[in-house]
Amino acid sequence: MARLIRRYDDGTRINHWVVALLFLGAGLSGLALFHPLFWPFTGLFGGGQWTRILHPFIGLAMVIGFVVLFFQVVRDNFWNRGDTEWLRRSPRLVGAGREDELPPVAKYNAGQKGVFWLFTLCLLVLLVSGFFFWEPWFASAVPILVRRIAVVLHAIAGFLLVLGVIIHVYAAIWVKGSMRAMTRGTVTPAWARRHHPLWYREVSGRPAGDAPER
Repeated sequence: MARLIRRYDDGTRINHWVVALLFLGAGLSGLALFHPLFWPFTGLFGGGQWTRILHPFIGLAMVIGFVVLFFQVVRDNFWNRGDTEWLRRSPRLVGAGREDELPPVAKYNAGQKGVFWLFTLCLLVLLVSGFFFWEPWFASAVPILVRRIAVVLHAIAGFLLVLGVIIHVYAAIWVKGSMRAMTRGTVTPAWARRHHPLWYREVSGRPAGDAPER
């Protein structure tokens, strides 16, 4: 069997799953407070009052965890011209699965980078807007109109974040072998060469066109 390639270290993986769990807590508690249909979710947090108390603290912890994750992976998520071309050709991947017709990518493709920056933007909006109506700490010092605008922005950012997470999870399941990277930290040379040939060349020292070990 070929020697596996390290894609994520233990610290990055642990932080990823901590942020994921905090997202689940913040999302469920947020939905419970957003609409009566989801009010039963308050039972997961000890009732309505505890849900109101815990939601902003869970959200804040999630943002802090993501800030750590941000600096762990941001250097590989900067956009380049190849990403623009990858995005232009991406319908071929979605429609016909023709990944071979896309430009070669490094550690992350344009879709992954887009989701990463969507997460970053949404969490920034959620953080800032949440402070404007966080009772009893800050809301009383904020004009009512600003609070109302903040609530709307908070809801929109939350919706987009949930949508981004759904795309993120779907893509991880759809691309066979991706889940292993975040559960075990490693991928096979064949997976790396097929999906991220430039990164494969970087970490293996072998040309991306070489037949990979299996």
